[in-house]
Amino acid sequence: MITIAVDCMGGDAGPASTMPACRAFLASHPNVRLLLVGRGEALLSEAQWRDLLNHERCEHVEASEVVSMDDGIEVALRKKKDSSMRVAIAQVKDGKALAAVSAGNTGALMAIARYVLKTMDGIDRPAIATQMPNAKGGATTVLDLGANVDCTAEHLLQFAVMGSALVAAASGKEAPSVGLLNVGEEVIKGNEVIKKAGILLQHAAKSGDLNFHGNVEGNDIYAGSVDIVVCDGFVGNVALKASEGVAAMLAGFIKQEFSRSIFTKVAAICAYPVLMAFKKRADYRRYNGAALLGLRGLVFKSHGSADAFAFEQALARAYDAADNRLLENVRGRIAHAAPLMAPAPTGVPAGDELPSPAS
Repeated sequence: MITIAVDCMGGDAGPASTMPACRAFLASHPNVRLLLVGRGEALLSEAQWRDLLNHERCEHVEASEVVSMDDGIEVALRKKKDSSMRVAIAQVKDGKALAAVSAGNTGALMAIARYVLKTMDGIDRPAIATQMPNAKGGATTVLDLGANVDCTAEHLLQFAVMGSALVAAASGKEAPSVGLLNVGEEVIKGNEVIKKAGILLQHAAKSGDLNFHGNVEGNDIYAGSVDIVVCDGFVGNVALKASEGVAAMLAGFIKQEFSRSIFTKVAAICAYPVLMAFKKRADYRRYNGAALLGLRGLVFKSHGSADAFAFEQALARAYDAADNRLLENVRGRIAHAAPLMAPAPTGVPAGDELPSPAS
């Protein structure tokens, strides 16, 4: 039985999205137990959710406060110590749950998770990783997606190792391919951090820690050129929002075409199966559920505007991570790659402390 703690109050819709998602997830996963964390007055007073709260594989865990989407990190961390977000994460720390899922404020979630669970040995900064659909019919895992705007080369190496562990655990692929996001594929391109990161990743490949493909460009995310794309949080967040924008534009385009002239409508009807298949592939809700990697516990972030279907996908991501022992996988890979992750000695120019890739 895999137990997941759910922040039922987080996100734009709160229980209106999380509770139906929990009901559907329980029905499709007979070996799951859910800890429903939230205000009793908000959850227990609704007749439509009483069957869920009385479910033999559910338990209500009281939390008197809620972290709003507008709350600053200081408020969430210091002033709302009994928030549903914090109580859900505490269930993981106390060993009562294997994973926690929240659709709440991303900054607050990362700060609370890092404070409560701490980071793994060998990890300086946790990273946010999620999947984006690609042209090969699968998905490309991208990290970081916003937790770390400014990164060192060592941080990018840590992200690559953690991302490899995530994909290996989820897909069973022992050596998923890793690409470093850059402005071009040539090794001479990019800033000094990217160039040094490329050298570190090449050495990690030589030592058997990574299956490093090389530099990739933004279009490679959607082309499926590699299994994992590594970047800093600023670039990753822009890529994520652009992906969601494309999905929204496509949905609007399909709706618009059906409202035009009779000839356009006929053409649209003929293309409908293809358009709908593409729309489904690009629907970001199907890929909802970002892993907060590098913590001493499993925490997954759902999109704040997630509906019940999308939140159910986030629950599925958390379940798969727990079922496939993601924490152990990450810990083992990080320990093996530890010698390469040490920061450069003080006073040594970036990149000069490592031999060239050709040596």
